[in-house]
Amino acid sequence: MTASYDKNISQAQSNETQNLVDAFNALDTDAKLAWFYLVYKKMGDSITPAAPAAAEPELSPILSEDYFKLSDEEQLAIMRDIVNRKDTEHSRAYGAIKENNQLLVWYAWAVAMGDTVVDLPSSYQPAKEINDLVSQIEGLEFEEQMSVFRTIAGEVGYTDIKPIATQAETGKTPSL
Repeated sequence: MTASYDKNISQAQSNETQNLVDAFNALDTDAKLAWFYLVYKKMGDSITPAAPAAAEPELSPILSEDYFKLSDEEQLAIMRDIVNRKDTEHSRAYGAIKENNQLLVWYAWAVAMGDTVVDLPSSYQPAKEINDLVSQIEGLEFEEQMSVFRTIAGEVGYTDIKPIATQAETGKTPSL
């Protein structure tokens, strides 16, 4: 079972930014991972100050120190489980943290790629869809970029926590 997400509460507010989130969601698993890597490689200098400054530095050790000690194959499997929203220990740990911390996880992994984190194969050439998506995001204003990044980061991982129903959905007014 995979966790679902409600596009109606997406942080990607404009049609343009929502279209970019939809384009990301249309990518296959490994293309999504390549997108995360390329975004942080090309745009990490602008994402980095925003995400960690808003994040709480106490990340789950399973996503930080412990993760860095795993084999390349284990790390790749965990990344794939997270982008596929699988119900696994790592995906639940990721799904349990706030979006700014989720951005921090991807940042930490991207910084360590090729060192203590599995790297893209040296022969890897990103597909046109990935390059187009990165280019479109680069063309956005900073706030729109962060909106897209937070939305994408928040939609991956597994959580079984459901959003609280709104008054319009329940027909009930809040009580004191």
